[in-house]
Amino acid sequence: MKSGFVGIIGRPNVGKSTLLNAMLGEKIAITTEKPQTTRNTIRGIYTHYAEAEDEDDVQIVFIDTPGIHKPRNKLGEYMTDSAIATFSEVDAIIFIVDDALSKGPGDKYILKLLEETDTPKILVINKIDQMEPDAFAQIYREYDETGMFAEILGTSAKDGTHVDEVIRAAAGFLEEGPMYYPDDIVTEDPARFIVSEIIREKILLYLQDEVPHGVAVEIETYEEAEDITRIGAVIYCERKSHKGMIIGKGGRKLKGIGKSARQEIEALLGTKVFLETWVKVRENWRDSDIALTNFGYRD
Repeated sequence: MKSGFVGIIGRPNVGKSTLLNAMLGEKIAITTEKPQTTRNTIRGIYTHYAEAEDEDDVQIVFIDTPGIHKPRNKLGEYMTDSAIATFSEVDAIIFIVDDALSKGPGDKYILKLLEETDTPKILVINKIDQMEPDAFAQIYREYDETGMFAEILGTSAKDGTHVDEVIRAAAGFLEEGPMYYPDDIVTEDPARFIVSEIIREKILLYLQDEVPHGVAVEIETYEEAEDITRIGAVIYCERKSHKGMIIGKGGRKLKGIGKSARQEIEALLGTKVFLETWVKVRENWRDSDIALTNFGYRD
């Protein structure tokens, strides 16, 4: 069996988590149109058994990372540092872009970081369904001229276009190794973490631009019974005004968030779920070492 670890990096909102979900054929990472949706590194496990004699069994542990950006608070520092830390811990790096290198400083900054590592690199140009051929050609040419990438591929992670090619390219850098996880496991993240992420995703989707990313979700209670799972979750925000926005008039917005999250959690767990949510204010938690540790953003 060929096995190993592959990091997925890029600017915020280029489609890293969408690509991970597409490669696994299952949603394990939340996705929204908002930048910095992913805050933690998430491991997705892809296992494939050879269908022909000249093929190898493969297990790839994909590591989805937060978007690399210029931090504005301690949470941002944690997110960027955790992404950069994967560079030297993996067998290959998938760098996702969706625009020309000449269009902005974000990708240039990441490219400079990548120059400092010998880890093999694959460039994935995402969102090709939204690009004109000339735009794709320009992106391809600019990155190809750097001479840093073993392969350059175009995909639409949202539609699943050429996702198999990305998997094939990643597998090409793996060597003979052990099966790290059972073949029926797609993530090592505990259910409590995934549940908290689902709730946070619904908050981002329901609130649109009303509340910034100063929201954290903490699972206070998680009780599994034979026919139902009871979950108590606290939604933390940084301002009293944000608390009112999350709850909404007559509690309607919070009820909508809870209902949408509960339905997805039930599908995930395969059981009935009783979900209770509360909203609390914790000012400036994104710059608090204690809060970041409590919310799982720091060891």
